[in-house]
Amino acid sequence: MRRSRLVVFVSSLLLAAGSALTGATAAQASPLAPTGGYVALGDSYSSGVGAGSYDASSGDCKRSTKAYPALWAATHSPSSFSFTACAGARTGDVLAGQLGPLSSATGLVSITIGGNDAGFSDVMTTCVLQSDSACVARINTAKAYVDSTLPGRLDSVYSAIRSKAPNSRVVVLGYPRFYQLGTTCIGLSETKRKAINDAADYLNTAIEKRAVDHGFGFGDVRPAFTGHEICSGSSWLHSVNWTNIGESYHPTAAGQSGGYLPVLGGSA
Repeated sequence: MRRSRLVVFVSSLLLAAGSALTGATAAQASPLAPTGGYVALGDSYSSGVGAGSYDASSGDCKRSTKAYPALWAATHSPSSFSFTACAGARTGDVLAGQLGPLSSATGLVSITIGGNDAGFSDVMTTCVLQSDSACVARINTAKAYVDSTLPGRLDSVYSAIRSKAPNSRVVVLGYPRFYQLGTTCIGLSETKRKAINDAADYLNTAIEKRAVDHGFGFGDVRPAFTGHEICSGSSWLHSVNWTNIGESYHPTAAGQSGGYLPVLGGSA
């Protein structure tokens, strides 16, 4: 009799343990549904310039249905989705015109910002059209700005986001390196390519530091873009696009879905 009770008792424990393990595995395999609304802020890397399929109502902001914010929202169905990222945006533009949808009900905020403040467009124009030395000099000027001025401007944006969306998870995404080095590739010299990549790293380091200091997540897209830089033969970035010059040095639709989207998904 005692032996029978012992067998039943042990069997019950094993069954309970098995159920617990099965439940844990199921919980791990099924990520929690997002709570609250999602607000996507930032510049052209968030609006989706270069990905095509632009929403006509977004005008010059060029918000794409193939941009990572739209793709994430379509997959996760947040309670609301506000897409205010805009091509050409600087930190001041985010503060002045993009923060309206943020509230205590916002659950997730994503943003790319800082490249235009640092003179991204002028850097690339200089490096494409002028000499190696002119390119490096312009990049050094941009780095000096990143050291002296950009941190304070990022602080203003990040503080405003936290103030308006106190309950949100904020993910700051960085920028990819543009070139695969050490390959035969028509266009810019290896000196220029390396200097541009170094500038991207420099900018990302500054952005990550400010994001982490504010308690935000930082999504580093450089690993995702490795092997898909310009000159790689499988680029997720436009080189100089003479047909639509504004798309130059921006992610393609594949760069948004294969580069940015997984990084946001892993950080959100």
